[in-house]
Amino acid sequence: MSGPLLEVNDLKKHFPVGGGFFSGPAGFVYAVDGVSFEVAKGETLALVGESGCGKSTVGRAILRLFDITAGQVVLDGQRIDDLSADKLRPLRQRVQVVFQDPFSSLNPRMRVRDILAEPIRNFGLASSAADLEERVAKLMDTVRLPREAVNRWPHEFSGGQRQRIGIARALAAEPDLIVCDEAVSALDVSVKAQIVNLLQDLQKELGLALLFISHDLAIVEHMTHRVAVMYLGKIVELGPKRSIFAAPKHPYTEALLSAVPVPEPGAGRQRIILRGDVPSPVNPPKGCRFHTRCPYAFDRCRIEEPPLRPLESGHSAACHLHDLPQAENPLARNRLAAKSAGAAPVSPPFLL
Repeated sequence: MSGPLLEVNDLKKHFPVGGGFFSGPAGFVYAVDGVSFEVAKGETLALVGESGCGKSTVGRAILRLFDITAGQVVLDGQRIDDLSADKLRPLRQRVQVVFQDPFSSLNPRMRVRDILAEPIRNFGLASSAADLEERVAKLMDTVRLPREAVNRWPHEFSGGQRQRIGIARALAAEPDLIVCDEAVSALDVSVKAQIVNLLQDLQKELGLALLFISHDLAIVEHMTHRVAVMYLGKIVELGPKRSIFAAPKHPYTEALLSAVPVPEPGAGRQRIILRGDVPSPVNPPKGCRFHTRCPYAFDRCRIEEPPLRPLESGHSAACHLHDLPQAENPLARNRLAAKSAGAAPVSPPFLL
């Protein structure tokens, strides 16, 4: 059996803040503070959490848009986080990105033909000018845009069409992995569904692996194979999609799922309102980072940081509640209560 396409081992990224030119930083923003996961070939892993939890920083660290503080990023068995720019260049072809904002991620001074041709030229994928033109035309077909639109400028397209161009630009390099950094969050609801369906079709056709960074759990449920939930720079739960949505093992995941709109009129779901605000990543709480907002926190949570550990097949969580007997575990009690009450599914109607 072949190994994973992408391995992230204890990844950390700390940004310096404050201080003077000679005195050094006054502190650090612990944006990502020990994250580990794998992405298999052809798999979609969703990285979810509130804004500011560090999920986009993880994606940018994998892309080597900045140097990491500690940890390892391994692509198909080769470590890439410590490579020089020259050695990294050929590997950049294998990992591409679709950014959140389709309005600012395209060069307004380049026609679509030049935007799509640029990565093909950079990686030497075309054997001639005619081959280059044919590749650009096929990319337009792939993302369901008319071929004649290659002569237009980015401002002549709608938001959804621009995001299709961004996807085509990522595909131009013939990558193995695409990092989708909130790729649909800036789009209208109906357009979101079209882009999600397009990404799923492309994954099946091309065998792509996707790291899908999002805060929209309703879309994640339709898009992904596995889910990693982040809170304040750490992964607090990781598991298969069905397992996460049916039986969350962490209070934070439980609260996130309770906030997803119920698609069926009259269907009930108990909303969990988290108290307080997300703590500052400059000075994260001791012990479990979620204990300041957790409705089930007890003394151990305030002292000892829980490790991310396996609980059942493919499902891991970082929570001390699972050391309690099942009868005393509030997460287990809530699942039983929801099951007996016939809780509504998360799936939104517009993606069905």
